[in-house]
Amino acid sequence: MIRLEDLSHLQLDALKEVGNIGAGHAATALSQILLEKVDMTVPHVSIMPLSQVDQVMGGPEQVVSGIFMRVFGNAPGKIVFLFAEDEAVSLADSVIRSNLGAQTDCDFRESALKEIANIMTGAYLYALTRLTGFNLLPSVPALANDMAGAIINTALLDLGAVGDYALLIQTQFSLISRKINGHFFLVPDPDSLELILNALGVGTGWKK
Repeated sequence: MIRLEDLSHLQLDALKEVGNIGAGHAATALSQILLEKVDMTVPHVSIMPLSQVDQVMGGPEQVVSGIFMRVFGNAPGKIVFLFAEDEAVSLADSVIRSNLGAQTDCDFRESALKEIANIMTGAYLYALTRLTGFNLLPSVPALANDMAGAIINTALLDLGAVGDYALLIQTQFSLISRKINGHFFLVPDPDSLELILNALGVGTGWKK
């Protein structure tokens, strides 16, 4: 069984390409919602121990917005999104103003962030489906605002994460007036990673 921590550069590049294709689809969908041009890139893909995930956000006590979902289908797994609290508020408010023109509140922001997660997850899974032929469906997103350490522990516990590593697909949103960084974590179920890599044509010769 292939493990995340054993991936070669070639395999990481293949997963990054999936992320870039998904980011392109997500940017198009977000542009329609925000009524402005959105560029989305995947500048970095890496493997990270689950115990260090909260360090990406500045430490376990850093307050963040976290969204987590299950992935069902031929290659099941878990997805966790993390945004710095101020960037999550900024992105959600942009969605709300573009669609409602109303004063924002917590309920609207929560709905907006969940919709963004749906768009991004859908775009990523669409890209993966097109490249692998798999049938993949996301669950309804769950959102929490808390310290990064608490969110990660709760998300991974609730999602029944198996293994010690996660695949980090860093995502950068470039809007007209600002840039927003999001962190997209994929935690494949046992055997799912090997199925994905084999379908992408990089499942052999994987050892570093």
